[in-house]
Amino acid sequence: MSVDVLHLAINFIESTESEQLQAQFRQELVPVSQSVAHLIEQLHLAYNGKPAKGYATFADDLQDRMALPLAQWQAQERSFLQLAEQATSQLVVQLVQHQIQETGYFMLCHYRYLATEYVLVTLLGSKDHFSVTPELLLSTDQHLDIARMQLAARIDLTEYQTSPEQNKYISFIRGRAGRKVADFFLDFLGCAEGMVAKEQSKVVLASVEEYLSASDYDASEKSAVRKQVYDYCEEQTKQGLDVHLQELSATIDSSDARAFTDYCAEQNIEVPDQFPVDVKELKTLVKFSGAGGGVSISFEQKHLGERIRYDMEKDLLIIQGVPPNLKDQLQRFLKGFSSFDNKG
Repeated sequence: MSVDVLHLAINFIESTESEQLQAQFRQELVPVSQSVAHLIEQLHLAYNGKPAKGYATFADDLQDRMALPLAQWQAQERSFLQLAEQATSQLVVQLVQHQIQETGYFMLCHYRYLATEYVLVTLLGSKDHFSVTPELLLSTDQHLDIARMQLAARIDLTEYQTSPEQNKYISFIRGRAGRKVADFFLDFLGCAEGMVAKEQSKVVLASVEEYLSASDYDASEKSAVRKQVYDYCEEQTKQGLDVHLQELSATIDSSDARAFTDYCAEQNIEVPDQFPVDVKELKTLVKFSGAGGGVSISFEQKHLGERIRYDMEKDLLIIQGVPPNLKDQLQRFLKGFSSFDNKG
C-alpha cells in the first residue's frame, strides 16, 4: 500500500471548565515524515473498513461552510492551514448547535492513494496506553484512538473535479449513534445526501438474483456466482473503491463479460457504470441470518433447499444435519448430563 501525504493539519478541540468547546490551533502544518505517512495509511484503512457510510454532495445554499473554502484553497487563494482553521471553527459551531459534546484532535489531511486525491476530515479521541519500562516501572501515555473513529468524512477531489454529477464524491461515517451523527456531519460540511449505497445495493442484489433465475445455471453454479459477486463487492469496499458494472458483469460470467450488463439493459434495470455498495445489504448472497425472541440463526445460503428447508405457509424452518456441537448440547440437555458422564 502506498499513500502519498501532501498536507496534514492538526488542531485540538477541548472542553473548558465551564463546559464550553474551544479550539487550539497549531500554527503550522505537520511536517510529512515516515511516521506521518504510516498514520495516514492507518486512517485510510480504518475509514475504508467502516461499513456504514453515507454519500453526499455540496449543497448550493451552504457553499460557505466547506465548498467555497475548498475551492479557494484549490485556486491557491488560501493555504491548507487556513482551510483547516476554517474547518475547525465551523466544526466547533456545529458541535455547539447540535449539542454534541465531542472533543479530540481534529485532523484535515490531503493525500493521494493510487490515482485519486482525497481530503480526509476526522475528529479523533485519545486513549490511555500502558507500558512497562526496562526498570519494570509502569508508564502511561496517550495515543490516537483510530479504531473508534466515528466522526469522519472524506472528499474525493478527483471525482469532485471530473464527475460531480454522480453525487457521491463526499462520503461520511454514519456512526453508531444513528441519524443524528449523519445530520451533524452533513451540516458541518455544508452538504446534502446524494447517492444512497444501501438502496443501490438492493438494486444490485435484485438484478443479480433475476439474472440467475433467468439463466440455465444449476444450484451449485448459482451459489458459486453469488459468492464471487459478494467477494468482489467486499474487496472493492475494503479498498475504498466503487463497484464497476463491467467488472461485476465479468465476475458473474467470465465466459461472457457483457452478459449481465446486456441483461440489465434488456430488462431496463438501471445500474450505474460505477457505484458504492453497502456490503451488509449483499450479505444474503452468501448467508442468511436473523435473531429475535431469544432465537439466533445463521447459515450459508447454499444450504437453503438442501440441508435447510423453509415452509412459508407454516413458517417452519427444517434443519437436517444439526451442527455437532449444537447436537451434543441438545442431547445432553434432553437425555440428562449424568447419562453421558457415566459412560465408559
